[in-house]
Amino acid sequence: DKPQRIRFRILDRRHALLAGDPEQDITLDARSFARIDPKIERAFITENEINFLAFPAVADSLIIFGGGYGFETLAEAAWLSRCRIHYWGDIDTHGFAILDQLRAHFGHVESFLMDRATLLACEAQWGEEDRQTLRDLPRLTPTECAFYDDLRDNRLRRNLRLEQERVGFAWVKAALTALP
Repeated sequence: DKPQRIRFRILDRRHALLAGDPEQDITLDARSFARIDPKIERAFITENEINFLAFPAVADSLIIFGGGYGFETLAEAAWLSRCRIHYWGDIDTHGFAILDQLRAHFGHVESFLMDRATLLACEAQWGEEDRQTLRDLPRLTPTECAFYDDLRDNRLRRNLRLEQERVGFAWVKAALTALP
């Protein structure tokens, strides 16, 4: 089997792993990723490559390109357990299912821009989810669970979906500024 790869970007130049490289777009096998310790305090995980590449600089942080379901490779990186982890997925039933799965490995993960305010602010960008997931997601917070139920039960609109790359950059920057 080919080794699992993890792609990430350092978002704070002070924690650069490669001297003189301001972009810090790095891909490592899972074992090597587990062995690094970038001394960051916060990790963001996003499923969209455009968001991964355009994510702004954030002090003491990195961003991981998640690519969908399956986080076993990240679970090997014990250093992530000491970081605040923020997951940014699509606002749809699968986005919340991926968040639930990630919390099986890192129970302290916080959702990022996966809330009702973001959805309503981006109404002009709404789309439709092809096929919803309908199972219960036990690791969601009560607020997330209520929002997920509204999505899967089609209370807002049938198969409602807001793809994360449709959230405006100004909204993203404002949300980053509001983080504790």
